[in-house]
Amino acid sequence: MKQTSHAPVMLNEVVSALLPTIGGNYADATFGGGGYARAILSRANCTLFGFDRDPTAIERARDWAAAYGGRLVLINRPFSEMAEALGELGIEQLDGVVFDLGVSSMQLDEAERGFSFMREGPLSMRMDKKKPDATTLISVAEASDLAQIFKAYGEERHARRIAEAIVKARAQLAVETTTQLAEIIARAAPQSRTDRIHPATRVFQAIRIFVNDELGQIAKALTIVERMLRPAGRLVVVTFHSLEDRIVKRFFSSRSGREGGASRHAPQLKTKAPSFKLLSGKAASPTQEEISENPRARSAKLRAGIRTSAPPHDEDLSSLLPSFSFSKALSSAWS
Repeated sequence: MKQTSHAPVMLNEVVSALLPTIGGNYADATFGGGGYARAILSRANCTLFGFDRDPTAIERARDWAAAYGGRLVLINRPFSEMAEALGELGIEQLDGVVFDLGVSSMQLDEAERGFSFMREGPLSMRMDKKKPDATTLISVAEASDLAQIFKAYGEERHARRIAEAIVKARAQLAVETTTQLAEIIARAAPQSRTDRIHPATRVFQAIRIFVNDELGQIAKALTIVERMLRPAGRLVVVTFHSLEDRIVKRFFSSRSGREGGASRHAPQLKTKAPSFKLLSGKAASPTQEEISENPRARSAKLRAGIRTSAPPHDEDLSSLLPSFSFSKALSSAWS
């Protein structure tokens, strides 16, 4: 029997890597439908803090969260604010953190959220309703702005052509729905015989990442978790595309001492003590059985590490983020 589209990816692998223990404090940084949270709380008599910037995800969980007798604490804030949110609760250290990055299956399946071009809905894509949405981006950005975003966050080879087509189309009629935008993209860059994905896939991904500052949030949160994990605490991250995974891989590589350091050519550069020990030298992937049951798992990669007693590193990950030169109109809308 096939799983639902809401099935948490690599669930057993995630819980095994996190290894929750009795009395521990854990954080599910991307709570979503709560699949990981339920499994973690069932594995050990621990406390779990569920973070989600999407208020809909938090509200849905309130009914069943009570069944855990206070062991599940729901927090409607982005994971980049984890330290502040937990500090307000008197929690300064954690025994483990799990991230399931990207957009959730529930968000993709809800037409009114505007994440998917497969369903007619308002062009939104925002996880935090207080922030500007995709309609704002499409209506105010210049072609050069959109082209930068599509290329950097979607790795779209027809970025400029699509951007110009959008600007031309909106001059005739406001672009406010998912299917409107998908049709414009399909006309500007038709699907080739060798391309197995819809021509709008990369552009929608790029818009979603930009609107929600997903890569910036990840880069900030990883350094926060490094400071908050107690020695022997565990960090488990599941990614779904190369942009996310590049940041996570670089973080674990630098923090585990697998890159950089002193050499005979530059003896003045001292290698910092590793702040993480990797559980595995390479990312884990879903089983073929899981992929056949849940096709959305096919691109998933799991990376995990154990916190050492060494001090956290002071290097941030901002150098891994794309840099842009936006128009005044777009900069003003996102200020």
